[in-house]
Amino acid sequence: MEIVYRPYFDPEFETLIERIHPPRVCIDNDTCHDCTLVKVDSANKHGILLDMVQVLTDLDLVISKSYISSDGGWFMDVFHVTDQLGNKLTDESLMLYIQQALCANRRGGMKKDVHTAYQGREVRPQHVSTEQTALEMTGTDRTGLLSEISAVLAELGCQVTSAVVWTHNTRAASIFYVEDETKGGPITDKDRLAHIEEQLENVVEAHHQPGERRSLRLTAPAAGRTHTERRLHQLMSADRDYEICGGCGGRSSGGEVEGGNGRNKNGRHRKDCCETYVAIESCKEKGYWVVNMRSRDRPKLLFDTVCTLTDMQYEVFHAAVSSKGSIAVQEYFIRHKDGCTLDTESERRRVAQCLTAAIERRVSHGLRLDLCTQNRLGLLSDITRVFRENGLSISRAEIGTRGERAVGSFYVTDASGQDLNPNTVESVRKEIGGTVLVVNKSSGWLKQPSSSSIGRSASGVEERPKFSLGSLLWSQLERLSSNFGPIRS
Repeated sequence: MEIVYRPYFDPEFETLIERIHPPRVCIDNDTCHDCTLVKVDSANKHGILLDMVQVLTDLDLVISKSYISSDGGWFMDVFHVTDQLGNKLTDESLMLYIQQALCANRRGGMKKDVHTAYQGREVRPQHVSTEQTALEMTGTDRTGLLSEISAVLAELGCQVTSAVVWTHNTRAASIFYVEDETKGGPITDKDRLAHIEEQLENVVEAHHQPGERRSLRLTAPAAGRTHTERRLHQLMSADRDYEICGGCGGRSSGGEVEGGNGRNKNGRHRKDCCETYVAIESCKEKGYWVVNMRSRDRPKLLFDTVCTLTDMQYEVFHAAVSSKGSIAVQEYFIRHKDGCTLDTESERRRVAQCLTAAIERRVSHGLRLDLCTQNRLGLLSDITRVFRENGLSISRAEIGTRGERAVGSFYVTDASGQDLNPNTVESVRKEIGGTVLVVNKSSGWLKQPSSSSIGRSASGVEERPKFSLGSLLWSQLERLSSNFGPIRS
């Protein structure tokens, strides 16, 4: 037998640079009068940008601008952040949490005492759960599917601790975290898991025609489980929701690819599109491809685009992100992880389609109903049953628990996707319980833009985003990186 010798690589070598030069984070409240600067200086590594953005967005912080540079194996980033009310960060425990979370060793994760250092900003629903059974499902978006899934879970004694549902381009993806109602804790018995999965599969199959794409998976708790919202992006991308939007398919012109013109085959503005603009051009002298995006600004937009680029194995070498009013502009200089650029038109079109879909998935249509009530087995089943019986369709949902209470939001329309009749809303609220659901009137950013807004001139011709990296990025990075210092309140 031939013996093959291979070179030995010390497993600790991969993190050597990170241990020699750990991430350096400072939080600066003096440089800008209207926001807090979070500055990160670290050895570069694939996915580190997403890690940074994920920490900030999980705390519901608003990132209004960001300047990124990672050439030469080193990562420098500056985030302009505020709280949800547009105020600077002044809570010292929050700032300490951010600093320790961004500096946490990415292999070992954050220490337990860091997790508990700032419980006041607990995110709901849980963005990642390693202690509960997870149900992942994708399929065609049809009224009543969530209701029947919830009913089966309740009947089988599965307590839903949190759930997130997204819909986009006739497709739906959802993740439920469940526990055993009688024993408490996760469901780990293989036979019971198989039985629950079989019953749920029957429900999903009943809502789909033969040959229609669908998936369902029930998994026991596991360490290193993917962030919930990142996993939803992965599920919808695997379900190819980006292919269905006729107006956002992308087209080539003059060596570039554009996506997201927001119009259907007849040239009319689609109700479920947001005039998202994505253009990809070559920067041959530097070996990059430049991705320019313009869209309606909204919470967690930066997370969604960075998440998509990371999962598609693209490295971000330089970037500048900003927002003006209701418009967000993003520019990325990217290259594939293996060193290749976007050499084919089909690959460029696919990237444009995927980024357009990532921007649009979280744009919620319909009326927002906020939930806050005592949690119990079958609560989600009862609420969604009333929705179904009154002809309401759920476009997005985020449900979680805080102590013994269930909290979250539903975004609902009628069965055809139109706005709801106020009388129907009141009837539903009374049937469920007048204090269980409250109509949220402060979500103005969810309203759809007009067909003549983002990405078009008055004549209807698409304009390029008038935002470039150029000297702005370099001057900002040089100025800000020279100001790294201790946390200031």
